[in-house]
Amino acid sequence: MRFPPLSNGAAVSAWPAGVARHVIDRVDSTNAEAMRMAPGLSGPTWIMARQQTAGRGRRGRAWTDPPGNFAATLVLRPHGSPADAARLSFVAALAVHDALRRMCGPHLNLALKWPNDVLLNGGKLAGILLESIGSGAAIQALAIGIGVNLVAAPEPGDLEPGALRPVSLRGETGLAVLPDDLLCALALSFDDWSRQMRDFGFAPIRSAWLARAARLGDTITARTGATETTGRFDGIDDTGALILTGPRGRQAIPAADIFFAGT
Repeated sequence: MRFPPLSNGAAVSAWPAGVARHVIDRVDSTNAEAMRMAPGLSGPTWIMARQQTAGRGRRGRAWTDPPGNFAATLVLRPHGSPADAARLSFVAALAVHDALRRMCGPHLNLALKWPNDVLLNGGKLAGILLESIGSGAAIQALAIGIGVNLVAAPEPGDLEPGALRPVSLRGETGLAVLPDDLLCALALSFDDWSRQMRDFGFAPIRSAWLARAARLGDTITARTGATETTGRFDGIDDTGALILTGPRGRQAIPAADIFFAGT
Protein backbone atom coordinates (compact mmCIF):
# COMPACT_ATOMS: atom_id res chain seq x y z
CA MET A 1 0.00 0.00 0.00
CA ARG A 2 1.92 3.04 -1.26
CA PHE A 3 0.44 6.43 -1.96
CA PRO A 4 1.52 9.92 -0.90
CA PRO A 5 -0.02 11.68 2.11
CA LEU A 6 -2.76 14.11 1.10
CA SER A 7 -3.97 17.29 2.75
CA ASN A 8 -5.97 19.27 0.20
CA GLY A 9 -8.08 16.74 -1.68
CA ALA A 10 -5.36 15.72 -4.15
CA ALA A 11 -6.36 12.74 -6.21
CA VAL A 12 -5.49 9.20 -5.19
CA SER A 13 -5.19 7.01 -8.27
CA ALA A 14 -4.12 3.67 -6.78
CA TRP A 15 -6.72 0.96 -6.29
CA PRO A 16 -6.43 -2.64 -4.97
CA ALA A 17 -6.28 -5.36 -7.60
CA GLY A 18 -9.31 -7.58 -7.97
CA VAL A 19 -11.69 -5.16 -6.23
CA ALA A 20 -14.54 -3.46 -8.12
CA ARG A 21 -16.18 -0.12 -7.38
CA HIS A 22 -19.47 1.55 -8.18
CA VAL A 23 -20.21 5.23 -7.50
CA ILE A 24 -23.88 6.24 -7.31
CA ASP A 25 -25.22 9.78 -7.18
CA ARG A 26 -28.13 9.05 -4.84
CA VAL A 27 -29.35 5.95 -3.01
CA ASP A 28 -31.42 5.06 0.04
CA SER A 29 -28.54 3.24 1.77
CA THR A 30 -25.25 1.90 0.47
CA ASN A 31 -25.70 -1.22 2.63
CA ALA A 32 -29.16 -1.78 1.15
CA GLU A 33 -27.78 -1.27 -2.35
CA ALA A 34 -24.94 -3.69 -1.57
CA MET A 35 -27.44 -6.37 -0.58
CA ARG A 36 -29.41 -5.80 -3.77
CA MET A 37 -26.28 -6.04 -5.89
CA ALA A 38 -24.60 -8.90 -4.02
CA PRO A 39 -26.12 -11.83 -5.99
CA GLY A 40 -24.70 -10.46 -9.25
CA LEU A 41 -21.21 -9.57 -8.01
CA SER A 42 -18.24 -11.76 -8.84
CA GLY A 43 -15.84 -10.40 -6.23
CA PRO A 44 -15.26 -7.75 -3.55
CA THR A 45 -16.95 -4.48 -4.50
CA TRP A 46 -17.03 -1.00 -3.02
CA ILE A 47 -20.28 0.93 -3.48
CA MET A 48 -20.15 4.66 -2.74
CA ALA A 49 -23.05 7.11 -2.82
CA ARG A 50 -22.68 10.86 -3.14
CA GLN A 51 -25.88 11.14 -1.09
CA GLN A 52 -27.85 8.70 1.07
CA THR A 53 -31.52 9.33 1.79
CA ALA A 54 -32.02 6.62 4.43
CA GLY A 55 -28.63 5.84 5.92
CA ARG A 56 -28.55 3.47 8.90
CA GLY A 57 -26.35 3.07 11.94
CA ARG A 58 -26.11 0.34 14.54
CA ARG A 59 -29.33 -1.01 16.09
CA GLY A 60 -31.45 0.59 13.36
CA ARG A 61 -30.53 4.17 14.23
CA ALA A 62 -30.69 6.78 11.47
CA TRP A 63 -27.41 8.01 10.02
CA THR A 64 -27.45 11.63 8.82
CA ASP A 65 -25.58 11.99 5.54
CA PRO A 66 -25.57 15.37 3.76
CA PRO A 67 -23.75 15.78 0.42
CA GLY A 68 -19.99 15.95 0.86
CA ASN A 69 -19.88 13.38 3.65
CA PHE A 70 -18.59 9.89 2.93
CA ALA A 71 -20.94 6.91 2.61
CA ALA A 72 -19.73 3.62 1.16
CA THR A 73 -20.11 -0.11 1.60
CA LEU A 74 -17.73 -2.95 0.85
CA VAL A 75 -19.62 -6.09 -0.09
CA LEU A 76 -17.77 -9.40 -0.15
CA ARG A 77 -18.17 -13.12 0.35
CA PRO A 78 -16.23 -13.81 3.55
CA HIS A 79 -14.35 -17.02 4.22
CA GLY A 80 -14.46 -18.73 7.58
CA SER A 81 -17.08 -18.57 10.31
CA PRO A 82 -19.58 -15.82 11.15
CA ALA A 83 -17.25 -14.90 14.02
CA ASP A 84 -14.42 -14.38 11.53
CA ALA A 85 -16.70 -12.17 9.45
CA ALA A 86 -17.67 -10.11 12.51
CA ARG A 87 -14.00 -9.40 13.26
CA LEU A 88 -13.77 -7.59 9.93
CA SER A 89 -15.33 -4.62 11.74
CA PHE A 90 -11.96 -4.15 13.47
CA VAL A 91 -10.22 -4.34 10.08
CA ALA A 92 -12.60 -1.66 8.80
CA ALA A 93 -11.97 0.60 11.81
CA LEU A 94 -8.20 0.32 11.34
CA ALA A 95 -8.60 1.03 7.64
CA VAL A 96 -10.60 4.23 8.28
CA HIS A 97 -8.16 5.39 10.96
CA ASP A 98 -5.06 4.80 8.86
CA ALA A 99 -6.50 6.12 5.60
CA LEU A 100 -7.42 9.42 7.27
CA ARG A 101 -4.02 9.68 8.96
CA ARG A 102 -2.26 9.15 5.64
CA MET A 103 -4.42 11.74 3.93
CA CYS A 104 -4.43 14.39 6.65
CA GLY A 105 -1.15 13.83 8.48
CA PRO A 106 0.11 11.94 11.54
CA HIS A 107 -0.98 14.62 13.99
CA LEU A 108 -4.68 14.04 13.33
CA ASN A 109 -6.08 13.16 16.76
CA LEU A 110 -7.89 9.92 15.95
CA ALA A 111 -8.87 7.02 18.21
CA LEU A 112 -11.01 3.89 17.94
CA LYS A 113 -14.04 3.33 20.16
CA TRP A 114 -15.28 -0.22 20.67
CA PRO A 115 -16.85 -1.82 18.82
CA ASN A 116 -16.59 0.15 15.57
CA ASP A 117 -16.51 3.95 15.82
CA VAL A 118 -13.69 6.30 14.84
CA LEU A 119 -13.19 9.38 17.02
CA LEU A 120 -11.60 12.73 16.21
CA ASN A 121 -10.65 15.02 19.10
CA GLY A 122 -12.84 12.83 21.31
CA GLY A 123 -15.99 13.19 19.17
CA LYS A 124 -17.57 10.67 16.80
CA LEU A 125 -16.28 11.13 13.27
CA ALA A 126 -17.17 7.79 11.65
CA GLY A 127 -19.30 4.71 12.18
CA ILE A 128 -19.24 1.19 10.77
CA LEU A 129 -22.18 -1.16 10.26
CA LEU A 130 -21.93 -4.84 9.31
CA GLU A 131 -24.91 -6.65 7.78
CA SER A 132 -25.07 -10.06 6.16
CA ILE A 133 -27.11 -12.26 3.88
CA GLY A 134 -27.45 -15.87 4.99
CA SER A 135 -28.03 -17.69 8.23
CA GLY A 136 -26.05 -19.75 10.71
CA ALA A 137 -22.63 -20.68 9.39
CA ALA A 138 -23.58 -19.90 5.78
CA ILE A 139 -22.92 -16.19 5.16
CA GLN A 140 -23.55 -15.61 1.48
CA ALA A 141 -22.54 -11.94 1.48
CA LEU A 142 -21.28 -9.41 4.01
CA ALA A 143 -21.84 -5.66 3.72
CA ILE A 144 -19.43 -3.41 5.63
CA GLY A 145 -20.96 0.06 5.64
CA ILE A 146 -18.79 3.05 6.54
CA GLY A 147 -19.92 6.61 7.12
CA VAL A 148 -17.49 9.49 7.74
CA ASN A 149 -18.50 13.06 8.57
CA LEU A 150 -16.16 14.85 6.18
CA VAL A 151 -17.98 18.19 5.94
CA ALA A 152 -20.86 18.13 8.45
CA ALA A 153 -21.96 16.37 11.62
CA PRO A 154 -25.47 15.66 12.99
CA GLU A 155 -27.01 18.07 15.46
CA PRO A 156 -26.25 16.94 19.05
CA GLY A 157 -29.94 17.15 19.93
CA ASP A 158 -30.67 14.29 17.53
CA LEU A 159 -28.59 11.84 19.60
CA GLU A 160 -29.46 9.60 22.51
CA PRO A 161 -28.49 10.77 26.02
CA GLY A 162 -24.86 10.03 26.84
CA ALA A 163 -23.76 9.65 23.23
CA LEU A 164 -20.49 11.24 22.17
CA ARG A 165 -20.72 14.59 20.42
CA PRO A 166 -20.64 14.21 16.65
CA VAL A 167 -17.85 15.99 14.79
CA SER A 168 -16.78 16.53 11.19
CA LEU A 169 -13.30 16.53 9.73
CA ARG A 170 -13.73 20.01 8.25
CA GLY A 171 -15.27 21.42 11.42
CA GLU A 172 -12.49 20.13 13.68
CA THR A 173 -9.48 20.65 11.42
CA GLY A 174 -10.46 22.86 8.47
CA LEU A 175 -9.22 20.13 6.12
CA ALA A 176 -11.13 19.31 2.95
CA VAL A 177 -11.09 15.67 1.82
CA LEU A 178 -13.12 14.52 -1.16
CA PRO A 179 -15.20 11.34 -0.80
CA ASP A 180 -13.66 9.90 -3.99
CA ASP A 181 -10.15 10.34 -2.62
CA LEU A 182 -11.09 8.81 0.73
CA LEU A 183 -12.64 5.84 -1.07
CA CYS A 184 -9.34 5.07 -2.82
CA ALA A 185 -7.29 5.47 0.36
CA LEU A 186 -9.77 3.40 2.36
CA ALA A 187 -9.93 0.59 -0.20
CA LEU A 188 -6.12 0.30 -0.18
CA SER A 189 -5.92 0.39 3.61
CA PHE A 190 -8.69 -2.21 4.03
CA ASP A 191 -7.02 -4.48 1.49
CA ASP A 192 -3.75 -4.26 3.42
CA TRP A 193 -5.27 -4.99 6.84
CA SER A 194 -7.52 -7.77 5.55
CA ARG A 195 -4.48 -9.49 4.00
CA GLN A 196 -2.76 -9.34 7.37
CA MET A 197 -5.73 -11.01 9.04
CA ARG A 198 -5.91 -13.62 6.28
CA ASP A 199 -2.20 -14.45 6.58
CA PHE A 200 -1.62 -14.07 10.33
CA GLY A 201 -5.02 -14.29 12.00
CA PHE A 202 -6.69 -11.84 14.35
CA ALA A 203 -3.69 -11.30 16.66
CA PRO A 204 -2.01 -8.47 14.68
CA ILE A 205 -5.39 -6.83 14.10
CA ARG A 206 -6.14 -6.98 17.81
CA SER A 207 -2.74 -5.49 18.71
CA ALA A 208 -3.06 -2.69 16.16
CA TRP A 209 -6.60 -1.89 17.26
CA LEU A 210 -5.61 -1.74 20.94
CA ALA A 211 -2.74 0.62 20.08
CA ARG A 212 -5.36 3.03 18.71
CA ALA A 213 -8.11 2.38 21.29
CA ALA A 214 -9.89 5.23 23.07
CA ARG A 215 -10.03 5.17 26.89
CA LEU A 216 -8.05 1.95 27.32
CA GLY A 217 -7.52 1.50 31.06
CA ASP A 218 -10.31 3.96 31.95
CA THR A 219 -13.62 3.22 33.62
CA ILE A 220 -16.43 2.92 31.05
CA THR A 221 -19.99 1.62 30.95
CA ALA A 222 -21.30 -1.07 28.58
CA ARG A 223 -25.06 -1.05 28.04
CA THR A 224 -27.02 -3.90 26.45
CA GLY A 225 -30.74 -3.23 26.57
CA ALA A 226 -31.58 -2.53 30.21
CA THR A 227 -28.35 -4.11 31.50
CA GLU A 228 -25.37 -1.92 32.38
CA THR A 229 -21.87 -3.05 33.31
CA THR A 230 -19.27 -0.58 34.54
CA GLY A 231 -15.59 -1.42 34.88
CA ARG A 232 -12.07 -0.78 33.73
CA PHE A 233 -11.60 -1.18 29.99
CA ASP A 234 -8.85 -3.80 29.78
CA GLY A 235 -8.95 -4.47 26.05
CA ILE A 236 -10.58 -7.02 23.74
CA ASP A 237 -10.21 -10.78 23.67
CA ASP A 238 -9.47 -13.13 20.76
CA THR A 239 -13.09 -12.94 19.60
CA GLY A 240 -13.19 -9.14 19.67
CA ALA A 241 -15.35 -9.04 22.81
CA LEU A 242 -14.90 -6.12 25.20
CA ILE A 243 -13.03 -6.94 28.43
CA LEU A 244 -14.19 -5.06 31.53
CA THR A 245 -12.83 -5.55 35.04
CA GLY A 246 -15.16 -4.45 37.83
CA PRO A 247 -16.65 -5.53 41.17
CA ARG A 248 -17.65 -8.88 39.64
CA GLY A 249 -14.20 -9.50 38.27
CA ARG A 250 -13.17 -9.77 34.65
CA GLN A 251 -16.00 -9.98 32.11
CA ALA A 252 -16.08 -10.44 28.34
CA ILE A 253 -18.96 -8.57 26.67
CA PRO A 254 -19.62 -9.57 23.05
CA ALA A 255 -22.05 -6.76 22.14
CA ALA A 256 -23.00 -3.47 23.79
CA ASP A 257 -23.13 0.31 23.45
CA ILE A 258 -20.26 2.03 25.23
CA PHE A 259 -20.47 5.21 27.29
CA PHE A 260 -17.56 7.18 28.70
CA ALA A 261 -17.67 8.91 32.08
CA GLY A 262 -18.20 12.65 31.84
CA THR A 263 -19.75 12.64 28.33
